[in-house]
Amino acid sequence: MSHAPVVLIHGLWIHSSAWAPWIEYLAVRGYEATAPGWPGDLDDVASTRADPSGLNDVGISEICRHYADLIDQMPEKPIVIGHSFGGLIAQELLAHGYAVAAVAIDPAPIRGVTKLPFSQLRSGLPVLGNPANRHRTVALTAKEFAYSFGNMLSREDSDALFEQWTIPGPGRPLFEDATANFTKDSPAAVDTHLADRGPLLLTSGSEDHTVPLLVTTAVAKLYADSPSVTDLHVFEGRGHSLTIDAGWRDIADVCVDWLEAKGF
Repeated sequence: MSHAPVVLIHGLWIHSSAWAPWIEYLAVRGYEATAPGWPGDLDDVASTRADPSGLNDVGISEICRHYADLIDQMPEKPIVIGHSFGGLIAQELLAHGYAVAAVAIDPAPIRGVTKLPFSQLRSGLPVLGNPANRHRTVALTAKEFAYSFGNMLSREDSDALFEQWTIPGPGRPLFEDATANFTKDSPAAVDTHLADRGPLLLTSGSEDHTVPLLVTTAVAKLYADSPSVTDLHVFEGRGHSLTIDAGWRDIADVCVDWLEAKGF
């Protein structure tokens, strides 16, 4: 069976090179995958840490347009798999016809979600606590990363992931998401009702602090009256680091098994 190509989309604070094990795994499963960075990302973690200025004031619309332009150059429409803000981007690309199917892993909330658990608020405070951060990049500390991403890991394992993969992230997407329900034509809005689209899998780690299960469940409910397929899978006992920590293969297995079950 010939599979559609896969585009992997990272979220805030993680460099696209963290998808390297997924690209190898997908190749074994018969999928050709790529992981382009966000507009402004440099080629590797060290370079982006040294000069993150290209990410200043990069927002949701710019990120979506960046991936849409890349997809326009591909010979066929891909499957998109995104984590965190990458999961929000994946939903937008799917709704606008740029993908044949999408997987949104612990996706940032789309417009219409009103739930705001404490852990989500605390995870966003390093950025949202200072309005000036809207127009610049912000780096997490190891302690902040341990709470937001690594809460289900040992501190040693969390710190290792922090050192290996984290980069400064633009503050603008978080501000846009936080104000989505009060903003007309918000870039975090996704057509959950009328879009004639391919299937969508939403997933959530049950212990995720950055995008709690309650939030992803609320996203799934927004799709309840959609004529297109929307499924939800919960990874019990997993936090926001689930795509990059030692258990990432369990996540990949579920995602690819779902894609194959849907005929992709």
